[in-house]
Amino acid sequence: MMEVSGVRDPYPTSDEAAEPYRWRWMILVVMIVAEIMDLLDASIVNVAGPDLERSLGAGSVGLQWVIGGYALTLGAGLVLGGRLGDRYGRRRMFLIGLTAFTASSLLCAVAPNIESLIAFRLLQGTAGAMLLPQGLGLLRENFSGPELTKVFAVFGPVLGLGGIIGPVLGGFLIEGDFFGLGWRSVFLINLPIGVAALIIAAKFVPKKAGDRGVRVDAAGAALVAVSCALLVLPLNQGQEDGWPLWTWLCMAGSVLGFSCFALQQRRAAAAGRGPLVTPGLLRKPAFTVGLGGIALFFGGLIGTQLVLTLFLQVGMRFTAGDAGLGNLPLAVGTAIGGAVSGAFLADRIGRKVLQIGPLVQLAGAVVLWFELEGLDPAAFSVWDIVPGTAVAGIGAGMVIAALFSFLLAAVDDDEIGSASGVLTAVQAVGGSIGVAVFGSVFFARAKTGDFTTGFHHALIVQAGLLVAFLAITFLLPKKGRPEEEQHGIAPESAADDSAARQHLAV
Repeated sequence: MMEVSGVRDPYPTSDEAAEPYRWRWMILVVMIVAEIMDLLDASIVNVAGPDLERSLGAGSVGLQWVIGGYALTLGAGLVLGGRLGDRYGRRRMFLIGLTAFTASSLLCAVAPNIESLIAFRLLQGTAGAMLLPQGLGLLRENFSGPELTKVFAVFGPVLGLGGIIGPVLGGFLIEGDFFGLGWRSVFLINLPIGVAALIIAAKFVPKKAGDRGVRVDAAGAALVAVSCALLVLPLNQGQEDGWPLWTWLCMAGSVLGFSCFALQQRRAAAAGRGPLVTPGLLRKPAFTVGLGGIALFFGGLIGTQLVLTLFLQVGMRFTAGDAGLGNLPLAVGTAIGGAVSGAFLADRIGRKVLQIGPLVQLAGAVVLWFELEGLDPAAFSVWDIVPGTAVAGIGAGMVIAALFSFLLAAVDDDEIGSASGVLTAVQAVGGSIGVAVFGSVFFARAKTGDFTTGFHHALIVQAGLLVAFLAITFLLPKKGRPEEEQHGIAPESAADDSAARQHLAV
């Protein structure tokens, strides 16, 4: 390998392909930084509602789009982003995604009105969809054996921590009002981080050509995007507009669009055109039903977290910083439940962990319901609802850590890659739907000043979703797929990165 002034060329030649890449640990650093940026932006805006209303005149619908729109385009584009990385090279797509993500963060920060902020958030989610799928692939390309174990041991917990600190950091930045930037600082913080990550990635992530034989199913990607939009648009706008005819037509069109997508994928596979989703997945009842379970579960989880934040800020007049801290019991409970489930419980009791988890969540919701009864806003403290939110978080964590493994147990070995991408995409879109539904439910009562009833109604909706999810779990495999088989890692080098799966959920 060529050296200049004692500095080794960071790109390995073919003669040295067998040697471990010298700068591979820098890849881990930049992957973590980029993934945390994406992760923070999924939750950091939750505490910005009142500030956005004062600054841009954002109403309830505008806030729902700012928060849920990001998850919508992220989920709709994830599978396509992974396929683009396969075709054009993961390094190239990573750099393009990171550049677009950083640039769209700047656009969000300088948005002059709520309409442009929503548009830029949709763009930011699209950039995240190009960025996010490349990370784990690049790590698997550059690490192997025991080192890959160490990588996942670091990668997962760091991402889990990033999910926890999102609302807290957002609250700190908004309440601090540094340089008079207010809510704009939650987006501007991405600029120095993104630029630094770009410089490091451009220098240290090795070049590797993609496979031009991989086909990109643009028609399938378009069908997914349109179908998702037709579903989320009426859910966001329906409550505000009084549920006119067009909202129901859009939702019917969404069902038709997803049906057309399934048909189009089968035809693309039969014609050898490389579909986005392996068609065999859609013929597996356990996996197909499980997709609905994921949407229900994460829709309820993300939606309830949003309502908690809105209740604290809008209802109890908490500052952004205090509202961010008010999310900690839920996040810490989720981390505890995930650690217990991932470490031993799922292996010992199998599918029952997916049934105990929602029951624990329901118990937490019941406790929270009674904690809210007779609440005196003047004397309210976040400690008044810590038991309920923490218990609900523990139940959620038990499910999050194990859910993917049971769904992947329903698919064949050669379908794991496609199945994982679909599951993550449905998780994100489900969160976007949850923001729309739960936001509408809460604001329907909040507009009258009855914030406690709004929270109660949200808990009723969540209970319904959890009961439906609980019923679905009985149709899933009794044992989950081993962790090593979920990532294409040899058994002797498998790592527990279950916390990484929580990064879209926390």
